[in-house]
Amino acid sequence: MQKSLENSPPTVWVVTEDLRGTQNQCVGVAEKLGWPFEVKTISLNQPWRSLSPYLGLENEKTFSGDTLTPPWPDLLIASGRKSIAAARYIKKQSKGKTFTVYIQDPRISPKNFDLVALPAHDPTRGSNVLATNATPNRITEEKLAEGRKEFPEFGRLPSPRMAVLIGGESSVYSFSKETAEKLADNLMKVKNETSGSLMITASRRTPEPIQRLLREKLQGNNVEFWDNTGNNPYFGYMGHADTMFVTCDSASMLSEAATTGKPVYMIELDKKTDKKTRLEKLQDTLISHGSVRRFKGIFETWDYPPLNDAQLIANAIKKALPL
Repeated sequence: MQKSLENSPPTVWVVTEDLRGTQNQCVGVAEKLGWPFEVKTISLNQPWRSLSPYLGLENEKTFSGDTLTPPWPDLLIASGRKSIAAARYIKKQSKGKTFTVYIQDPRISPKNFDLVALPAHDPTRGSNVLATNATPNRITEEKLAEGRKEFPEFGRLPSPRMAVLIGGESSVYSFSKETAEKLADNLMKVKNETSGSLMITASRRTPEPIQRLLREKLQGNNVEFWDNTGNNPYFGYMGHADTMFVTCDSASMLSEAATTGKPVYMIELDKKTDKKTRLEKLQDTLISHGSVRRFKGIFETWDYPPLNDAQLIANAIKKALPL
């Protein structure tokens, strides 16, 4: 790649499957680079969808979704199982000129990529592997300021303002009625004891009966519960919050909250297995880092150095790019 970054920055593609959390990890890194980038969302056609993406059998008929055609980018940032095939295809078609970065653990040799960035709890290591505390994301002070500007009404709520980010069912966790009732009781207890306010949003993964229960119990003065209409107040909540409460099922939400530098309480859900999971290892890392504490119905505040994983990855990319 023979380019002057001042006059002609590298061309950048972000390639992922249609998973918002995964895509946001890559976009967060791309934004930190400060170069223009194009987001491409892809899937795999049959028979490649049923085959292992690690076989190296991809060709131009492998992919559906956004087109993968020349001119090939100087830099590719990819994540997600299906994007492994795309990354290798683009690397081959560009005759090795595209610098490929894979976010998360690819579960294959990192030698298939120029750079791999993954959370420290994942086992893959190599000379081209960067281990970060958690997952990269799009949280910046500028993004939080935009959220505060878009939703100024939340700034009029009494402090401490507590953002409550609720996930739901996953392969590891379920969300029982009993857990939801206990959570609602503890949140209202903290709100009343502190004379603060609650700003609550549920995700698409929150079971509808659980969401109804929470809406019934979490209401009253100084309680905001997004009704899924209008613009999503996610960044508005995070920007105005003094403290964050995040369910344990989402690596992305926990990582984003810990990037704000604000105290993060982790809301524990119902675990489906006795085995130690990768997500639990991430949780342990964040607890050891000092950003996250388990929520047990008690409210405290504390300080910690905010995570900055997206910037660390962007710095590594700039250092490794063959300019």
